[in-house]
Amino acid sequence: MIKPMMTLVAAAALLAACGPKSEKTEPARTEGPVVSTSQEPRNEAVDTAPTTGETGPTPGASSYTEAQAKSAIETAGYTGVGPLTQNANGLWQGKATKDGQAVSVSVDYKGAITKN
Repeated sequence: MIKPMMTLVAAAALLAACGPKSEKTEPARTEGPVVSTSQEPRNEAVDTAPTTGETGPTPGASSYTEAQAKSAIETAGYTGVGPLTQNANGLWQGKATKDGQAVSVSVDYKGAITKN
């Protein structure tokens, strides 16, 4: 008899401690710092070097196909792009025309076009 009575008292105490359920209670708001975004960049670009031949070609294994290298050369404003060959440094090289002059061009693994 004492054991069921103790269980009943413990259950009543737990229900009383929890309190009545109210639908009007709002969750507590946590105040924190105001966060705002900048209207202008705070840092400079990492690499601002041009990639159109003013710095020279960068040797390295190229994933470009001949057709992709030819397309990159044509996009850079060259016309009459001839057959391209890949040298030991991974550069695609060939002949093309720009501003009416025949020139030698190369494309490195970054896609930078260099007039040789």
